[in-house]
Amino acid sequence: MFLYNDLTRKKEEFIPQKESEVSFYSCGPTVYDFFHIGNARPFIVFDVLRRWLEKCGYRVDYIQNFTDIDDKMINRANAEGITVQELAGKFISEYYKDADALLIKRPTLSPKATEHIPEIIELIVKIIENGHAYVVDGDVYFSVQSWGKYGKLTTQTQDELLSGARVEIDERKKHPLDFALWKARKPGEPAWESPWGMGRPGWHIECSAMTKKHLGDTIDIHSGGVDLVFPHHENEIAQSESANGKNFVRYWLHNGFLLIDKEKMSKSLGNFLTARAAREKYPPLAIRLFMLSAHYRSPISFSPDGLEQAMNGMERLNNCWNDLHFAGRHLEDKSNDELEFSQRISDLWEKYCESMNDDFNTAAAIGVIFEAVRMINTRLKEGIISKVIYDATNKFLSDVNEVMGIFNVSEQNNHDASNIEALIEERNTARKNKDYARSDEIRGALAEMGIILEDAPQGTKWKYSVNAQHK
Repeated sequence: MFLYNDLTRKKEEFIPQKESEVSFYSCGPTVYDFFHIGNARPFIVFDVLRRWLEKCGYRVDYIQNFTDIDDKMINRANAEGITVQELAGKFISEYYKDADALLIKRPTLSPKATEHIPEIIELIVKIIENGHAYVVDGDVYFSVQSWGKYGKLTTQTQDELLSGARVEIDERKKHPLDFALWKARKPGEPAWESPWGMGRPGWHIECSAMTKKHLGDTIDIHSGGVDLVFPHHENEIAQSESANGKNFVRYWLHNGFLLIDKEKMSKSLGNFLTARAAREKYPPLAIRLFMLSAHYRSPISFSPDGLEQAMNGMERLNNCWNDLHFAGRHLEDKSNDELEFSQRISDLWEKYCESMNDDFNTAAAIGVIFEAVRMINTRLKEGIISKVIYDATNKFLSDVNEVMGIFNVSEQNNHDASNIEALIEERNTARKNKDYARSDEIRGALAEMGIILEDAPQGTKWKYSVNAQHK
């Protein structure tokens, strides 16, 4: 497997520190509101990378944090007249509703910043002791001039970073790029005791502290959106390496921007869209398929046309899945070309693996999936499906879905299939008896469950509507 490492600016073979284990940290949301559709992209694409690593046989310790204390959270909580903790609890719950709908697997651990205050303080003390931070009026700042490697991720000098950065002016700082590790308490803010007085952690330090506690001083993969390269990830490197004296991350991965109608999403432009609003408008799995349809490092434009294509693609995928499993109830004993067909499916799996192992190219992998779907659909139309062919195709679709999560099989777990089959049988009996009122009543009841019926010569097929996914 090869991954593009943003630290070295080249594609490298992925070799984890431990032969069968991967330590993986991915930046999570600041829980002051619903997460936006731009955040959904890294949550989805790195969920798939985590799934692929697991499919390849690795045990993955996948950590995604919640930032539950910062300026935005304090301002929002004060405006709503609730505590920051209450605000965090509310939007962590809302995060899981959206993430679950998008089939994002729960992380191995989802640590919160406020649960790691002792670890944060311990790390800051070490940075100060090593001569890379200083205290001013209860605030603690990291000194970028003391850290000669600052800029190693962005490959820019401090002057270049300063010219392109929006830097908070503070005359107490030794250098404009110096950043807060600890902030002295202000009226109306939550605060914790520290060697420098009551205060709270800065944004960047939480990830360094949580990574160290749960994954160690050096980890295999750290991921996030490209907007986090500077200053957040650059600052994480400076904090962690200046404290621990070890390389912090071996492979840095960043996804490209998500654009709204070809423009960067911004509240000032009026094109800001939450994941909640997006999935109320589009099926969640269509959003997921859309996010995976471009290479993760490329920008992608979230547009009605693109989502319409994803919805059509999702329908094709799920029709193939449903038709295959319907055919599985009427299998032929044997087919003359079953070994040849199974080999072609096996070849497509190899092609899929090659795409996923080539810098995690989900766009190419999805192309392979649709190539397989075309082949399967052609075979289904011929009506000759033996058990060997069925087993090969079912394994292929199941394996890719285990990684990509793009078939709405989770919906099929929401209802008892045997109950659905019993209703269909009752409907067919009603039709034979010309009790069309009861037949229509049953069809309507199934439609309310999001189930579409198709009457075929072999019997009645049923599938879930593309728009039937939970919201």
